[in-house]
Amino acid sequence: MSQERELAGRLALVTGAGRGIGEAVVHALVARGARVLATDLTPDGVAALARTYEDQVTARTLDVTDSAAVEGLVAETESTLGPLDIAVNVAGILRGSPVADLSDEEWAATFAVNTHGVFHVSRSVSRRMSGRGSGSIVTVASNAAGIPRTNMAAYAASKAAAVMFTKCLGLEVASRGVRCNTVSPGSTLTDMQRGMWTAGDEEASARGVIEGDPTTYRTGIPLGRIADPSDIADAVAFLVSDRARHITMHDLYVDGGATLRA
Repeated sequence: MSQERELAGRLALVTGAGRGIGEAVVHALVARGARVLATDLTPDGVAALARTYEDQVTARTLDVTDSAAVEGLVAETESTLGPLDIAVNVAGILRGSPVADLSDEEWAATFAVNTHGVFHVSRSVSRRMSGRGSGSIVTVASNAAGIPRTNMAAYAASKAAAVMFTKCLGLEVASRGVRCNTVSPGSTLTDMQRGMWTAGDEEASARGVIEGDPTTYRTGIPLGRIADPSDIADAVAFLVSDRARHITMHDLYVDGGATLRA
């Protein structure tokens, strides 16, 4: 079977699908034949995807921090659209500041989305997948989970927790035919990335990311480019496909070598 149809007949849930990496994941899965339940906290982006892919994408608003809402939507989806074969956790937020200036609210909000949200979605879908004896869950984490970053303690810690949670879940459900993996991007051209750049000077900001910054102990990107969201989405699409049928509990870095795989 060609890659273009390798996910035909499968149903996927994608969180944070309204823009950036989540939107790119929807495009990648649809291109390979999957039907997708595209969810986001705000409706506009996923509604646009549903209009573009009328027969393959269903849009729903979802707050992944709300455990009851997640469980309700998963139950509704399985009763109306069919059993979920794939789940991709993309929803995430970044609150960047030194630890000394990090508020309780910023810390809690970061973990609520980046870690608790992954738990809520993965728990709900894995219960059902385990009963059927098949399924694939991918969590989009960050290379910041594997190397210290200044001004990113909450984000990095929340992503590291999500990575280890996903690995532990993968160990628990492996014997029931469910695979759980993570994809850890580096700097990617998304609104989150641009939000950390100097306003009005995007070219210089991008160059600074590629070249690195010794004053903040940050290496550059050896491949000499910032990732496009499609680079991350292609990695996700591979991991949920049968080409990765013997891969589970794996953390795939897609960062152009930026962390030197520390």
